[in-house]
Amino acid sequence: MLTAAKVRQIARALHRAERHRQQIPATTLRHPAMDMDDAYAIQRAWVDIKIAEGAVLTGYKVGLTSKAMQKAMNIDEPDYGTLLDEMFYNNGDTIRAGDFTDPYIEVELAFILKAPLRGEDVSVDDVLDATDYITPALELIAARSYRIDPDSGYTRTVFDTIADNAGNAAVIMGEQRLPPGAVDLRWAGAMLYKNDAVEETGLAAAVLDHPANGIIWVAKRFARHGVGLEPGQVILAGSFTRPVGVKAGDHIRADYGPLGELACQFV
Repeated sequence: MLTAAKVRQIARALHRAERHRQQIPATTLRHPAMDMDDAYAIQRAWVDIKIAEGAVLTGYKVGLTSKAMQKAMNIDEPDYGTLLDEMFYNNGDTIRAGDFTDPYIEVELAFILKAPLRGEDVSVDDVLDATDYITPALELIAARSYRIDPDSGYTRTVFDTIADNAGNAAVIMGEQRLPPGAVDLRWAGAMLYKNDAVEETGLAAAVLDHPANGIIWVAKRFARHGVGLEPGQVILAGSFTRPVGVKAGDHIRADYGPLGELACQFV
């Protein structure tokens, strides 16, 4: 276990990396014995820094929800990161690519809660009952620590990703508001375009067979610590496409069919 002082030191280093748009070496390169508890402790310390600066906790994102991604990251469960108010963009916004280090886009569904979700026995019906509405969303992920270290070639681990807020950096929210239960969300799909070419397609069933299962997982994870999901929070249930790299000049559009479209332009 890392000491509390070391956790705070690493969180400050990740914060500086974000603020100065300058990537740093992976934490496990210097602390190879760190574990998942250490990683989440660093994430929490980073969130504390942001909140002390005035940011507001707005929700959570769930990641690594597909078996393929879990296998690639040598983990057998999803992970989560924290959403802050300053991370949100709207459909059609222009985004400065240079504000993010090594940015990628993923396709998601966002659940906006109207009631709390707590405990170990949360079900799909409970999630839908607690949801005000569902909307398409794009998650912008970034890497404040190098995915592959340029000097050593070291590849960062899932613990580095979790410490780095599970890769989350921004969210582009759709305008459509789908009532929970209106459609079978397993069959909700999207085509992700970059510069008018299809880069990825997917169905939301890729998220643990139903996107609500991503929210169930994080609710159960928090229940161990007496924490719940709260009304008004935005929960990104998990990506159902491969991450697609973006840079200045790229135009991104996600077509969700009957659920609508959303887009953003990188400059």
